[in-house]
Amino acid sequence: MSDNTDTRGARPAVPGPGQAPAAGLREDPGSVVTGTQPSATDTTGVAEDLPGAGRGTSKTRLYVRRFMRNRMAVVGLAVFALLALVAIFGGFLTPWAYDEADFLNLSSPPSAEHWFGTTDVGHDLYAQVVHGLGRSLIIGVLASLGTSVISAVLGAGAALYGGLPEKIVIGAIHFLLAIPTFLLIALVVGDAQGDWKLLIVVLVLFGWMFPARVIWSMSLSIKQNDYVRAARFMGVSRPRTVVRHLVPNIGSLLIIQFALGVVGVIMSETALSFLGLGVKLPDVSLGTLLAAGANATQAAPWQFYFPAGILTLLTVSMAFIADGLRDALDPNSRSGGQA
Repeated sequence: MSDNTDTRGARPAVPGPGQAPAAGLREDPGSVVTGTQPSATDTTGVAEDLPGAGRGTSKTRLYVRRFMRNRMAVVGLAVFALLALVAIFGGFLTPWAYDEADFLNLSSPPSAEHWFGTTDVGHDLYAQVVHGLGRSLIIGVLASLGTSVISAVLGAGAALYGGLPEKIVIGAIHFLLAIPTFLLIALVVGDAQGDWKLLIVVLVLFGWMFPARVIWSMSLSIKQNDYVRAARFMGVSRPRTVVRHLVPNIGSLLIIQFALGVVGVIMSETALSFLGLGVKLPDVSLGTLLAAGANATQAAPWQFYFPAGILTLLTVSMAFIADGLRDALDPNSRSGGQA
């Protein structure tokens, strides 16, 4: 007879006093010993199986969400996009060129042939407004972009280098801010024969000071961060540190300043062209159209109100966009910290 006994269905032995529980058993005070079972609250691995679990919101999506929360900024973006499309493709909607005269319709009101009417010399006002809008946009975007780049490099570089370079840059900023730069710009571009390229260069040369001072003050605190010190200890050159570490950390400020700079440059160009010191005929901008229409507000009001309306839409839309960008990118704004 075999000594082996059938233990199937037998209950596990309960350890006696002073004996350790057998493997796979745990003591439950006041109850019988049971086998280890997973806890109902143990959700380890469940969250890992859920789709999208542990996946955070990207910065770009967060910025877009904050921007879209500002309704006026969304409206401004839509208006600006529409104006940009008009400036690019609006010229294909009319058979008239901006410098082509219709001598049979001199200073005629808006009609099916001339949507915005004509000027005193027979130019189609719609074609001129489209061309002037494009010219003002080109001047505003390029001049603001150049101003942002120069102010970022000089402001951050002065903060990082310190010493004599910092004194020179800050001294130049304070000197140029103390003098009336508008008069200097008028003197320089007065004999330029309406060259809009030279106007962009002059607006950049005399428009970088205030943004550069703001960037310099911010870079003074950024350069104290550990990653900037580590870059210096590792032998990274100062120009590379400015480009790779300082400027990217003030990128949100640069974007906001760029948007506001477009508005400021367009207003400066409009004022100079209105005074006859900016863009000159045969080329046109919104400023030259306003200057020509201001003399005919009684006899031909459409010559003034159409360019004035387009200019107002352009500047107000950019101001709304800049406000939305500040809410989206600045953590200290009213939308900062909100998802």
